[in-house]
Amino acid sequence: QVQLVESGGGLVQAGGSLRLSCAASGRTFSSYAMGWFRQAPGKEREFVAAISWSGDNRYYADSVKGRFTISRDNAKNTVYLEMNSLKPEDTAVYYCAADLKLHTIVAGTTVDYWGKGTLVTVSS
Repeated sequence: QVQLVESGGGLVQAGGSLRLSCAASGRTFSSYAMGWFRQAPGKEREFVAAISWSGDNRYYADSVKGRFTISRDNAKNTVYLEMNSLKPEDTAVYYCAADLKLHTIVAGTTVDYWGKGTLVTVSS
């Protein structure tokens, strides 16, 4: 079992930055690929970024490439999402996800574990 708790959301002006964190419980964190998804009001949840268990492989949605960076610290059981040059369209609830298979997260299919989300609001 893996439990995920997101933090770091909030209100920021367009052009600003935020760093989201996702703290994971369990001794097997380093075995899991991790990812971030988001869901804007009235829209379906969408893939944002993913990182392999080792951190060697990273994937991003086209909409965030060059602005967002995913990273992880296996010693702290934490994955991060650094978000820069934020836009109003980045406003959403951001969810952390964990799965043993990286491609499952990238594909956005049946992910093993989800956090409860943290709200990011970008004002124009």
